[in-house]
Amino acid sequence: MFQNDARVEVHEDAAALSTAVAGELLSRIADHQAAGDVPHVVLTGGTIAETIHREVARLTPESGVDWGAVEVWFGDERYVAPDSPDRNAGQARAAFLDAVGVPAHRVHAMPSTADADDVDAAADAYEAELHERGPVAFDILMLGVGPDGHVASLFPGFDQIDVTDRTTVAVTGSPKPPPERVSLTLPRLNKSTAVWFLVSGEGKAEAVGRALGGADVHEIPAAGVTGRDETIWFLDRASASAL
Repeated sequence: MFQNDARVEVHEDAAALSTAVAGELLSRIADHQAAGDVPHVVLTGGTIAETIHREVARLTPESGVDWGAVEVWFGDERYVAPDSPDRNAGQARAAFLDAVGVPAHRVHAMPSTADADDVDAAADAYEAELHERGPVAFDILMLGVGPDGHVASLFPGFDQIDVTDRTTVAVTGSPKPPPERVSLTLPRLNKSTAVWFLVSGEGKAEAVGRALGGADVHEIPAAGVTGRDETIWFLDRASASAL
């Protein structure tokens, strides 16, 4: 039995994984909208996320989803210039947000260097926006996992893992560049109805195995995030090879 009864889906490769996740995301959003809800979805960055986002754009016309009625949030962001290619928000806009027509006021991007004087101010600003406009619980939270087991920008051994009195934290000295980031905290990540991990590649296999095996969150931060109703690990065969 995996940790907290997480469900694991193993797909043949990254392409099959991306199509499956994109289809499931659109189906869930359509269900929420059919019930009269405006879903709150949290995006992640990374290579597999970009592939998934492009699949979302491709599949949207046949999905019945109204992207004008979806609130988009981010689990973490790099504190860099607004036009930096490192920005998760910029990657998401280029891959699908602009193409599917998500209105600017529904895209809750974390502050860049143009929006906040320093990374601490950026974290404070996003916390304020979450307090003002965020849901009690996100409907769908998507997360990547690093080879070291980090999730969002919560890295093994970093003090931010233990923050419980905030919804966002500033991260400095990130072991993965760029060094300054803003991240949701574990308690805020766990305020999600559904948590989906999106993982591809053999280099992630050990971290996946340890997270699902219930590793200490200080060693494998991904082990510390679960959904209130559902936790799904979407894997390809390579990333599942240590299970």
